[in-house]
Amino acid sequence: MDTPISDLAPTLQRLREAWQANKPDYTQRHADLQRLRDVLKRKLDAMATTIAADFGHRPRAESVVADGMTVLNDIDHLIRHLRRWMKPTRVGVGWRFLPARAQVRPVPVGVVGVIAPWNYPVNLSLIPLATAIAAGNHVYLKPSEHTPKTSQFLRELLAEVFPPDRVVVATGGADIGAAFAGLPFDHLVFTGSTAVGRKVMAAAAPNLTPLTLELGGKSPALIADDYPIERAAARIATGKWFNGGQTCIAPDYVLVPKGKRDALVKALRAEVLARYGEHFENVGDYARIINDGQYARLKGYLDDAKQRGIEKVTLAGHPDPAQRLMPPTLLLDPGDDATVMQEEIFGPLLPIKSYRTLDEAIAYINAHDRPLALYPFSDDKATVEKILHHTLAGGVSVNDTLFHFAITDLPFGGVGPSGMGAYHGRAGFDAMSKQLPVLWQARRTGGDLLKPPYSKAKWLLDLIVR
Repeated sequence: MDTPISDLAPTLQRLREAWQANKPDYTQRHADLQRLRDVLKRKLDAMATTIAADFGHRPRAESVVADGMTVLNDIDHLIRHLRRWMKPTRVGVGWRFLPARAQVRPVPVGVVGVIAPWNYPVNLSLIPLATAIAAGNHVYLKPSEHTPKTSQFLRELLAEVFPPDRVVVATGGADIGAAFAGLPFDHLVFTGSTAVGRKVMAAAAPNLTPLTLELGGKSPALIADDYPIERAAARIATGKWFNGGQTCIAPDYVLVPKGKRDALVKALRAEVLARYGEHFENVGDYARIINDGQYARLKGYLDDAKQRGIEKVTLAGHPDPAQRLMPPTLLLDPGDDATVMQEEIFGPLLPIKSYRTLDEAIAYINAHDRPLALYPFSDDKATVEKILHHTLAGGVSVNDTLFHFAITDLPFGGVGPSGMGAYHGRAGFDAMSKQLPVLWQARRTGGDLLKPPYSKAKWLLDLIVR
């Protein structure tokens, strides 16, 4: 059953009171993380089966890697570094303030809210949750209503790991999500579309809730003239068609030198045929579109492209609306007026755009919103550095796609319309902590002399103001 809206605020209050009464120390945090790891590891098969049921079909390997391995990897990283991250850091006070001493203490903030999306429903729920637990907080989680079976799986898993006054799961549709975003959390993590991110930010504003917004956008792959087309095609194919393209950092379009466009099309076709078969004989390794609404949205992009005379290349198989099966499809040199170039695709459609010079390709990227991810392909260091210098994105994988997300020491986050703030590893621990500055004053200090009449302290003023 959906969580009643009337239960949201009292539940948050209960979580906050429990946190205030017993703020988690190192021993509890470590034990919580280890228990979460153990239970998730034991339930990986059930997790993959549940996600597949929500999607209609999703390859077990993709679920185990994207929603299992990534979470286990992050928890391992948190456990390994937790004791060191919790230690106060000593900072200097400068000679004018001696003999005082100062430190920065990472302290928990209270209750962290997490609003998770449907595309990686376990990963994008449990990584921010585990990070918040590592930072010493309690957590209120709102998973997506589009994966209801996985939401129930998460509720049962977390109930096995945590007492009900430390972690709670709220379920429901858009009305529950809107009310949830308006709660006075001590920190709120949202992962989803830019459009919904704006609504979340507006809902959080009256409470001045600190936010981490992980949004999306049109993440480009830029193939430089020197890079082997076949290798680029292989790595772009992995990034684009993993999870049926339903990935916030999937390559949203490819910029390729004008004379190499057809070679890229040929290489992408070869990759798809090798992976799935010409007639989708290996369709079991290909994810379905999550629901009818998303399928209709993607079909609308194709219908719009057809009306505009944009060349479409279906790389293998045929669409099957009954299964929500949409095959890997290229759209060649669409204009910016095409809807597929105006919105994040979030599916297996891949526009290929030709460019004449590298400067032209960079200018094209910069003429649009700053993306969540950027994928430059070049073996020439100067070319890569030029691209990095003249563009700005939330994160970058050079000569590959997606994998920067999985590196726990790399902060993950967007910039501008693709998000604000970052998490993963130390960046997430710090974001969900208050970096508390503490000054320890000495028994005797020059500050005691800085009081009227200042004429008596002229020698001290002359000493420190210089």
